Amino acid sequence: MANKETKADVLQGTLDLMVMRTLETLGPSHGYTIASRLEQVSNGALQLNMGTLYPALMRLEQRGLLRGAWGTTDTNRRARFYSLTPAGKRQLGKEKDAWERMASIIQTVLRSDA
Repeated sequence: MANKETKADVLQGTLDLMVMRTLETLGPSHGYTIASRLEQVSNGALQLNMGTLYPALMRLEQRGLLRGAWGTTDTNRRARFYSLTPAGKRQLGKEKDAWERMASIIQTVLRSDA
């Protein structure tokens, strides 16, 4: 397990983008699946606790970007499954574009001799 110095810090506003992108990729999923997927794709650098993830899921649902529905997991447990709404899909597209523009600007600045 990674120590605190090697864990990735979640930048303000990026958690929502990562959650929505994960749901776009996986389809309807519950919190544990979302957290596991983010840990997997970050090679363990990003480990979200439920106290961080669930408020984000609730916030996205309240904004109308996700829809939550109760269901049963593969292990026969009740869980809330989240999926992107049409508004969430539109918002994800906007946020991905904005992120790519900002990442390009940052890369340009880091490469410059300024």
